[in-house]
This record gives sequence, structure tokens and C-alpha cells, in this order.
Amino acid sequence: MNDKAENAVSENAEDGKLRTVTGKVTSSKMDKSVSVSVERLVKHPLYGKYMRRTTRYMAHDEDNSCNEGDKVVIAECRPFSKNKSWRLVEIIGRAKA
Repeated sequence: MNDKAENAVSENAEDGKLRTVTGKVTSSKMDKSVSVSVERLVKHPLYGKYMRRTTRYMAHDEDNSCNEGDKVVIAECRPFSKNKSWRLVEIIGRAKA
């Protein structure tokens, strides 16, 4: 990414317009793409118990730097393909080998 694009991304993040989520890489077998699972807690409408819900996002990984099990931050962006409209922002933690 060039400097202008990075500045634009950081400015949008400060405005609160850029949605970012943290998740775990579940598949990195594709070229320049990773599959990221994001977990969230949802309260049951009747019983009040918190349930764990998982959503899988396809994210663009330009350098193919992610491996399965890595903890990553992804951000919304323009669509790269039919299913891929997120991009990799940073790798928080590496998976144990």
C-alpha cells in the first residue's frame, strides 16, 4: 500500500466509518485470500443466556503472510470479488507451529 492509501485508511478509521473486527484465520490455502472466523456473543431473546455465534469472512491478504490459527484484524473495504470485501489490516498473534 502506498502512503496516500494508508493515510486515507487511518483518517476513515478515526472518523468511525471504517468497520474493523478481530478474528482467527481458518483457511489460508487460497492465493492472496484468507478465511477469518469472527466470534461474537448474542443474548438469547427469551432465556437471556449468552450464545456464541461465528461468522466467516473472506479477506484480502496481499502478501500471503497469514497462516491458519493466526489472530488478525480485518477491515471493510471495496469488493475484491463476489465474496471478498474485507482486507487484512494487521496480524496480532501468530499460531503455534
